Parts: sequence; C-alpha cells; structure tokens
Amino acid sequence: MKKRKTSLMCVALAGLTLTTSCIGSFALTGKVKAWNERVTDDKFLNELIFVGLHIVPVYEVTLLADLLVINSVEFWSGENPVEAGVTTEVESDNGKYLITTTQDGYSITKEGEEAPLELKFDPDVQSWNIVTNGERYELMRLNDDGTVDLNLQNGRSLNVMPNEQGVITARSAILGQTFIAMR
Repeated sequence: MKKRKTSLMCVALAGLTLTTSCIGSFALTGKVKAWNERVTDDKFLNELIFVGLHIVPVYEVTLLADLLVINSVEFWSGENPVEAGVTTEVESDNGKYLITTTQDGYSITKEGEEAPLELKFDPDVQSWNIVTNGERYELMRLNDDGTVDLNLQNGRSLNVMPNEQGVITARSAILGQTFIAMR
C-alpha cells in the first residue's frame, strides 16, 4: 500500500512539472463571457443568458477545452489557438469533440459522428438555438416585452423577467431538472 502511494505521488509530481506555469488565458471561455457581458445592458438579462448557456453546457465545454487543450497549446507554442481560429479538440469520458467558434455561435462535433451540434444566435428573433441533423431547437428567446423564454430539457417552457427573482426562478428550474435527471 505504501509503495503504491509513493508511486502515485511520483507520477503526480512528474505530471505537475509538465504543466508548470501553464495557467493560460482561458481565451475560449473568456470570449463566451465577454459576449455574455455585452449582449445587453441589463445585468439581469445577461444573468438569464448566463443561466441559459448552462442548460446547454457551453461554459462547461469551453472551460474544459481551455483547461485540457487550449491553454497547453498556448503555453508550449506561445500562440493561442482560439485567436488563430483553429478548431479545438476536447477529449472527455464520452469521446472526443471538435469545438469551432463560428460567426453566429459554436459548432460541436463528436468524433465518429457526421452531424455537428451547433449553438446559433438568431438576431432576427433574438434567440439562442441548438441545431443538429437539420433540426432546430430554440433554447431561449429574448422577448419584446423584456421577458425571456427558457425552453427546458423536459419540454417545459419558463418565462422569466430579467431581474433577481427571474434568475432565482430559472436556477431553481434548472437545478430541479438536474436533480431529477440524477435520480
């Protein structure tokens, strides 16, 4: 047991030397965050968009891509692949994914699958959409009356105001949805 712990400690320490000072700029996550901050002047609406981008795990995927791939490439090459317009490859327990930043959103392709999942913003109707296999699913829509319609995974729709109570309501709906999915 002690020998195993020592071996694991040596491997961990050796691994740390490969990533020394490899914090990186988290450019992909930063771009999503920067867009999220400037999409509107209303802080509550920006927060609802932030919550919506967690329903479809945009922030989680970009953070993982930055953490595992982009920051290491940036450290070793001195160039940030997001700034250079290179598609990012992310490996997870579910397989390998290619994430490409597009002009109107993101394209995510799983290795071995032909059709990508795309996250697209439609400025004409002010909505974020998931597009896959030629089908479009509206994730969220910014309404003229100032409310936001969130389309949850279980087929329910939630209309909230972009204020503190709306954010609390959206988070509760998403966390409740996550809890049910985990059971």
